[in-house]
Amino acid sequence: MVSSGPAEVFRSLWFRSAEERLASPENPFLLEALRKEKLEGQRIAAWARTVALGASGVLIAFQNASWSMLYFHGLLLVFIALGWAQLRFATVGRSRIELLLILADLVLLAVALTVPNPFVAERFPTAMIFRFETFPYFFIILALATLAYSWLTILSIGSAVVVIWLVSVLGVALFGSTDPELGARVAAAFADMPVLRGIVDPNAVVWSIRAQEMLIFFLVAAILALRGQRSNALLIRQANVAAERANLSRYFPPSMVDELAAARSDVGAVRSQDVAVLFADIVGFTKLAERETPETVVELLRRCHGVIEQAIFSNGGTLDKYLGDGVMATFGTPQVSPADCTNALAAARDIVQGIAAANAELAAARLPPLSISVGVHFGPAILGNIGSERRLEFATLGDTVNVASRLEAATRALGCRIVASDAVVSRVGDATGRDVTGGFRRVPALSLRGREAPIDVWVA
Repeated sequence: MVSSGPAEVFRSLWFRSAEERLASPENPFLLEALRKEKLEGQRIAAWARTVALGASGVLIAFQNASWSMLYFHGLLLVFIALGWAQLRFATVGRSRIELLLILADLVLLAVALTVPNPFVAERFPTAMIFRFETFPYFFIILALATLAYSWLTILSIGSAVVVIWLVSVLGVALFGSTDPELGARVAAAFADMPVLRGIVDPNAVVWSIRAQEMLIFFLVAAILALRGQRSNALLIRQANVAAERANLSRYFPPSMVDELAAARSDVGAVRSQDVAVLFADIVGFTKLAERETPETVVELLRRCHGVIEQAIFSNGGTLDKYLGDGVMATFGTPQVSPADCTNALAAARDIVQGIAAANAELAAARLPPLSISVGVHFGPAILGNIGSERRLEFATLGDTVNVASRLEAATRALGCRIVASDAVVSRVGDATGRDVTGGFRRVPALSLRGREAPIDVWVA
């Protein structure tokens, strides 16, 4: 089966819109990025919660230095424990335990802010508890949530706080203790100021202020959720880019990946340019596949492909496609270099030497040895995207490709491992002074199947 090669990589990196990338299926890079972001944010939130609540404990002691305040310090310890529990059960995706812990946070805070301290001897109307302006503590939980949770969870926290606080205020209004005598005295004192009287009434929950608290909290939560959604979209884009760059690294040497990713020109534009084309194939693979188990065949293919990939990438080549038990590679795509022929021939030699070294390991593992054949040619080729809009493939086409394939096949008749055209060998030589032609001998006028004119080749 023929692999599609770097086709989809080119399409995804240069021809897909940001919206298409966002809509792409989740990839391991995205999942890993989300996991790291979530765990790191949850860890920071746990420590920030501990510090913030510790500071709140100091503030409470400063405002009211009495033993009864230990009640609130106990509640602070419970909140800190909930924060670390959320870190313990933090995960990417839906988690019922996390949701329950968040809900426990909100409910417990509402109880702490609306139920009088049972250890305080002095009794006063329950509604007076709102005069201490303790609602902003909900903003601490909201701020901490932005460090670890998704925008949807933040919006849900905003909605949940509105409902919980509404229920809490209703509970105080309906079931809280009152002091009618104190209320009457306040009403008499502010008889001429009805608006102020409604605000300072010790038995009133002051619904206008409570409604203002809920509205502002929800609006802040919605704004933070919007900001979180935008950050999440950016994270997804970055993860998709990482996946695309990783896919590019499967076909191009690492040194070229950064350059390709930063390219502003249309890499997939159809054009003609000179390239060196290399074909490598396992000799006798059909018979080997017949007599060996599927597991052995796959293991041999993986080892062979690993050697070929290393040889291609280390010499600046592009892995164009897999051809079953063979590989096609190009040197000079997508960018031409004066060392393309030198690199191609060096890769051919590295492939043969790498397979020889791998055979020693295969023998130790009691696996059959591999025999490899390589053909290399240089000349003009057609490059560009082919296919339809639904499936584009970056392809290298033309007579140069066909000749390289025929040269690889000619190794059987010539009894050698590498056949390189004179067009390649005559262009070998670069600033590094590498000698990649040692051991080659010239074979003139080699006839190739499907071609009328013979060509001069070099074999090793």
